[in-house]
Amino acid sequence: MLSDNDLEFIKQHGISQKQIEDQLSRFKKGYPNLNIIKPAGNRDGIKKLSDKQLDQFVRIYNKAPRRLKRLKFVPASGAASRMFKSLYKIVQNNKGTEEEYLELMADKGFDSVYYMLQNLKCFAFYNDLVEVIEKNGSSINEISKNKNFSFLLDNLLEEQGLNYGNLPKGLLKFHRTFENERTPVHEHLIEGVYYAASGRNVNLHFTVSEEHMSMFKEHLEKLVPKLQKEFKIKYHISFSIQNPSTDTVAIDSENNLVRNADGEIQFRPGGHGALIHNLNAIDADLIFIKNIDNVVQDRMKEDTYLYKSALAGILISLKTKAAEYYKKLGKKVNDELIIEIGEFLRKKLFVIPPMGYCEWESSKKIEFLKSKLNRPIRVCGMVANEGEPGGGPFWVEAADGSKSLQIIETIQFAENQKGILGKSTYFNPVDIVCSTKGFDGKKFNLLKFVDQETGLISKKSMNGKEILALELPGLWNGAMANWNSIFVEVPVSTFNPVKTINDLLRTEHMFENDLLKENKNHQNIIV
Repeated sequence: MLSDNDLEFIKQHGISQKQIEDQLSRFKKGYPNLNIIKPAGNRDGIKKLSDKQLDQFVRIYNKAPRRLKRLKFVPASGAASRMFKSLYKIVQNNKGTEEEYLELMADKGFDSVYYMLQNLKCFAFYNDLVEVIEKNGSSINEISKNKNFSFLLDNLLEEQGLNYGNLPKGLLKFHRTFENERTPVHEHLIEGVYYAASGRNVNLHFTVSEEHMSMFKEHLEKLVPKLQKEFKIKYHISFSIQNPSTDTVAIDSENNLVRNADGEIQFRPGGHGALIHNLNAIDADLIFIKNIDNVVQDRMKEDTYLYKSALAGILISLKTKAAEYYKKLGKKVNDELIIEIGEFLRKKLFVIPPMGYCEWESSKKIEFLKSKLNRPIRVCGMVANEGEPGGGPFWVEAADGSKSLQIIETIQFAENQKGILGKSTYFNPVDIVCSTKGFDGKKFNLLKFVDQETGLISKKSMNGKEILALELPGLWNGAMANWNSIFVEVPVSTFNPVKTINDLLRTEHMFENDLLKENKNHQNIIV
C-alpha cells in the first residue's frame, strides 16, 4: 500500500499513482515473450549495397533540398564508470602482496592490466595523468620503481586525480591528434559537419545527465568557437536530460517496494528507452542517431561519412515513394494499385501483412496500407557478426499478425528462442537515420508507436541484495517497434565503441605516430 507520504513523494517526482500501480502490476504479470520468427539476413531483411547503389543513394542525399533540417542526436548521459569496471575490481581487492602482483601481471592479453600499463603513453589522457600525479607528490618513474599500482589508479579514477571514473564518457579524452586531444563530444561535432549539416548550420542534440550538464556546456564553450572558425559553419547545440517522470520502481525478493535509507521509494532510471521522450521533442526532418562512444580518428572517418549519407539517401527515396502511394490511396483505387503498394510494403519497407490479407475487402486493405505507410521511418546500419552471435536484426510477428523487422537485444529472448539467436549473422551498432514527421510535415507523437509489451524485468544488486528492476522498452527496440524499419549492411569500420579502457588502444582510436613506432611499449609501468 502507498502511504500519504509515498503519494506526495511520487507526485513531486512527476509520476502518478497509476504509473506506480501499473509498474507493480507489471512485476506480477511480467512481459510476454516476443514472437521472434527468424534472424534477418542478407537478401532476407538486410540490404547489401553495391558500389553503384552506394553512390546513387549518397547522391540522392547530397541533392536533398537545403531546407531539410538535419540533426545529430547523441545519447551521451552514460557514465564512464563501466569502462573501468575491471580496474575498480582490482583496486577493491588489492592487498599489495607480491603474489597478487605477479598473478595480475601474468595475463598479457589485450584486455589485461599489463597491456594497459605497457601502453600507457598511448592514451590521449597520458599527459594529464602525469601532471596530476606530479601535483599529488609523485611521478611516473617513482610509481614504476615502487610498483605503486594503486596510486596510479587513484589518480586516474578518483576525484583527487583525473576523476575519470566519475565523469560522463563523452568528456573523457579518447583521441590524440597532431593538434590536440579530443573527447567523443569533440569528434561528434566534427562528424556533424560532414554528414548532418543543413547548409552552413550544424544541429546537434546531446542527452546528458543533469549533474553533468554544466560540464558539457563548459566543454563546448571552449570547442565551438574554434571549430566554427575552422569549418566556417554555425553550430546549434541543444541538450535534454532523461525526464524523472520516466523513472521506474524496483521490488525486493518479498515483492516489497525498494526504499532508500530514509524510507522513501527508490526510483531507478527506466533505461535508454526513456529517451523516446527526448527524441519526441526534437523538431527536424532527418535525425542521425549514434552513440557517444562510437567515434574514430580522422583517418578512419570516411566510411562513416559515406554510409551515413547513403542511409539518409535510402530514407529519402523510400519516404518519397511511400508518400506518393499514400496520396494515391486517398483517390480512386483499383486492385492493381493495391497489389503494387502491397509489394512495395513487403519488398521495400519489409512489412508483411497478416494471414488472410488477400481475402480482405478492398477498403480494409487500403486502411491497413495507409496505416503502415504513414508512420515514423528509420534506416539502420547493421554490421556482419564475425564473432559470437548477439542481439541484432530479426523478423518479428506483431500483435496484429503482421511481420516486420525489429532490433532485438539478447536479454529479450526466452530460453526456448535461444536457437534463433544463435543463427544471427548481424548485430546492431546503433547507426540510425530516421524521419519522425508524417507526409503532412507534422511531427508524429512517437509515444503512440511504442510497443509497451516489450519492456524488461531485470535482476540487479543494491546494497548486496538482489532486487528486480523495471526497464522501459528500449529506444531502438520496443520504443521504435511500430516504425517502418529498413536494415542495411554497413562496414565494421563504422562500429568502434569504447566499452573498456583498453579499447582506446585499438587501431581505430590510436594516434598514427604511436602506430608507426616499431615498439609501442613506450614506458614500462610497474612491470
